[in-house]
Amino acid sequence: MDICVFGDSITHGASDYKKGGWVERLKAYCMEKYADVSIYNLGISGDTSSGVLRRFKVEAEEREPDITIFAVGINDSRYAESKEKRQVSADVFEKNLAKLLFLSRKIADKVMFVGLTEVDESKTMPILCDIERYYDNESVREYNGIIENCCEKNDVEYVSMKGVVVADDLEDGLHPNSHGHEKMFQAVLKKLDTHLHF
Repeated sequence: MDICVFGDSITHGASDYKKGGWVERLKAYCMEKYADVSIYNLGISGDTSSGVLRRFKVEAEEREPDITIFAVGINDSRYAESKEKRQVSADVFEKNLAKLLFLSRKIADKVMFVGLTEVDESKTMPILCDIERYYDNESVREYNGIIENCCEKNDVEYVSMKGVVVADDLEDGLHPNSHGHEKMFQAVLKKLDTHLHF
């Protein structure tokens, strides 16, 4: 069984200096427990739903995953100067999710979306690593709601991160630290593990 995880820097494992992020923790768990499960971490720092959509077809067709997991949206919600200048508008974000779902269902047997983690606004207005970019929880919740609605409408598995990662789990206000990544891993595993018994 092959599993592809598409997303951004949080997917890639940013700020987990112990085990490389929640996807790498999932990979290590599966390597130990399931001989025939391979996990591909396709997270790219700074990526948005538009970026994932551009690369999805090539990367997914090359690997032909049985399960596709999307963990994207927090960078879509960020803005510069004002909320009118979001990285990806809410309308485009919603359309991108629908397109990703349509394309992934052509390839994978199962599709899952991971919800967004909230931020510590005391450190993300702006974010220190990119002082032209702002992240706030109002925007995160709006975009997270779009993900939830997409999953509900299309009968797609959704992994909520509400209350999972809290401010103390955030390395820089945006990226979870090792403890936060462990909590994300456990939340995803709880939903995914039932699909790994074959």
